Amino acid sequence: MRRRTAGLAAGALAGALTLTGCSDSGSNAPDRADLSVASPYMPQPVSADMAAGFLTITNEGGAGDELTAVSSDVAGQVTMHSTSGGAMAEESSFGIPAHGRLVFRSGGNHLMFEKLKRAPKQGQTVTVKLTFAKSGPLTVEMPVKAATYTPSTGH
Repeated sequence: MRRRTAGLAAGALAGALTLTGCSDSGSNAPDRADLSVASPYMPQPVSADMAAGFLTITNEGGAGDELTAVSSDVAGQVTMHSTSGGAMAEESSFGIPAHGRLVFRSGGNHLMFEKLKRAPKQGQTVTVKLTFAKSGPLTVEMPVKAATYTPSTGH
């Protein structure tokens, strides 16, 4: 497998993030997913034991994939949730279509960091590992923003 590391500068507000992933395919392979992450952030938690996280996963490849797990050393567990009609439901996975996106945003799909081992503070970063059904894992540095932060991208 080939290791790839890409640094993305996300238009001032999202800050810098680091992606690390394993892939044995070239980018834009017609039969494989080509995943990247943008705009990750965690609002500073207002609770001592729980926090939310948001990001966008883009698939520029010709095959779909599935986000099957999320973990972080800052939390005892990270769960994925969908929101529909104001009702939140825990999900075991989320599909990412070929040439599509999976968006985790405030008021919609989101990550819940539960059983916090420490309280992330504004200005810090939280390391998050995203695990997929087919692609190698991606490690994302998620900046902690103000509790009231709203990204300009709407995520």
